[in-house]
Amino acid sequence: MIHFVLLIVCAVAIYLSCEWFVNAVEWLGERLNVGKMAVGTILAAFGTALPESVVTLVAVTTGGTEEAKNIGVGAAMGGPLALATVAYGITGVALLVKRRRDRAAALATGAALVPASVALGTEKDMRRLAKDQKWFLPIFFVKVSLGLVAFAFKPTLGVLFFAAYAAYFWREIRASRADEAAGDEEEEEELEALKIQPKKASPDTWAVVAQTLATLVVIFFAAHYFVAQLDVIGPMLGLSATVTALLLSPIATELPEIMNAIIWVRQGKVKLALANVSGSMMIQATVPSGIGLLFTKWHFDGPLLWSGLVTMAAIVYLLLTMRAHRLTPARLAVAAGFYAVFAVGLVPLLA
Repeated sequence: MIHFVLLIVCAVAIYLSCEWFVNAVEWLGERLNVGKMAVGTILAAFGTALPESVVTLVAVTTGGTEEAKNIGVGAAMGGPLALATVAYGITGVALLVKRRRDRAAALATGAALVPASVALGTEKDMRRLAKDQKWFLPIFFVKVSLGLVAFAFKPTLGVLFFAAYAAYFWREIRASRADEAAGDEEEEEELEALKIQPKKASPDTWAVVAQTLATLVVIFFAAHYFVAQLDVIGPMLGLSATVTALLLSPIATELPEIMNAIIWVRQGKVKLALANVSGSMMIQATVPSGIGLLFTKWHFDGPLLWSGLVTMAAIVYLLLTMRAHRLTPARLAVAAGFYAVFAVGLVPLLA
């Protein structure tokens, strides 16, 4: 029973920490002048994806056996899967709930209604979001392909994944600043007062940095203990260690990104919510992969290959919907169904 209580405590701690984190990271973006979209794709994504990258690094460098190192490989594959399916799906559900509430409020006040079938953002917004998926898909395809072959210099290719993220990072910073300079990035909402300096219209920079770092520390440890409780609860529910690692742990490790998205949707900052997920996916496709290639054999078994195929299928679905400018909250929520497909397909592979 205590493990279930601790699981809930950790989840609450992550949510509250994310509330403070998104508050701080928006101010950090303003201080660094990186542009509003880069706040989601770079700053928030880097902060919440850092714990998973550290987990991969620790697993592959300190693991005493090949099996222990493969935990890091599983984490590098599970993260993108959870983001492409569960994170996007939950964001879609959050958007459906928000539109239903907005509809109820509009009916009460006589304001204009926003139909649930209206696409998320303008055609330009969808093109930009689709561009993230177009960066992700070929990189992820190479990542999966390398898990199926063996050759002498494969570990050195890990450096190329770091270079790919550096190129993406530079592109996002330049594009976001260019959009802001051209007036294309509209202010969705005034920045809320910094939590630790609520009476200051413009908080001190040291306070912004302190709140950002402090919340990241809490998120890191809360996510770590959340996963630890799942490792205990899984066998209690009759789930094998493999099932727990592939099905439950990835969702737990991506919980901060999911919480960030929910919070930003609640605040009406849909672009930031979607950008945070897509930016986190780019980090997960490159940094943990580069680490894994450098320190492991990077060889995939059936479950890992299946996770890669389902991830790519989910991204193709989202990419086609975005390019057609037909991404609605309901269609975004459908992405979570790909995780159910993964779970069903995993059964015969583990039998």
